[in-house]
Amino acid sequence: MQLPAPLFAGRLLRRYKRFLADVELDDGQVVTAHTPNTGSMLQCAVPGYPVLISATDNPKRKLKYTLELIQVGQDWVDTHTQRANHLVAEALDNGWIKEFCGYQVQREYRFGASRIDFHLEKMAQQVLLEVKNVTLCDHQIARFPDAVTSRGQKHLHELQVAVQQGYRGVIFFLVQRSEATGFRPADEIDPVYGEVLRKVVAAGVEPLAYKTATSPQENRIAEAIPVLLD
Repeated sequence: MQLPAPLFAGRLLRRYKRFLADVELDDGQVVTAHTPNTGSMLQCAVPGYPVLISATDNPKRKLKYTLELIQVGQDWVDTHTQRANHLVAEALDNGWIKEFCGYQVQREYRFGASRIDFHLEKMAQQVLLEVKNVTLCDHQIARFPDAVTSRGQKHLHELQVAVQQGYRGVIFFLVQRSEATGFRPADEIDPVYGEVLRKVVAAGVEPLAYKTATSPQENRIAEAIPVLLD
């Protein structure tokens, strides 16, 4: 997926009120950017880190700028959670997720009390797939969540119900850290989520983790990494 262009370079001064970030651009100008991420952005929203922001001329927008990427170490991390489902949709359409090549794809599928991100269908098989954007990584192991998430727990329970009704239920962790060699739930941050994840996997929900390859020009799904639940 191509990222917005042009992107403007700067450094993060602070992230606050969840959806706001102050950024000092390379020319010294300080601007406030919208931050499309409801999580804590632990490890990413660090003052002084290099960032890339986009600009819009839309008069209906309260803020002209949007935070797009943060550089963590040597790598760019896509913290724009609203882009995660677009990346997965692109990968499904192009057959880059080997488990689901050739499936018909429907987005925003209502099931129970939730809207599941994707409904996939191939012949008689139906799949419900929920996406989680992952930006936390410790010792090359990606972690989720980066804050307590009751909504995430609810999605896991919905997938378990779907499995009981004959669907394939898949929790898909989109890992935005290129150094990651595996994925594990962040039990020290949200132990209930880790407990529920293990429970629903034991009941038939399938966990998948794919990491992305991100540059200032584009972001796309790259390769699968193992999910570690022991």
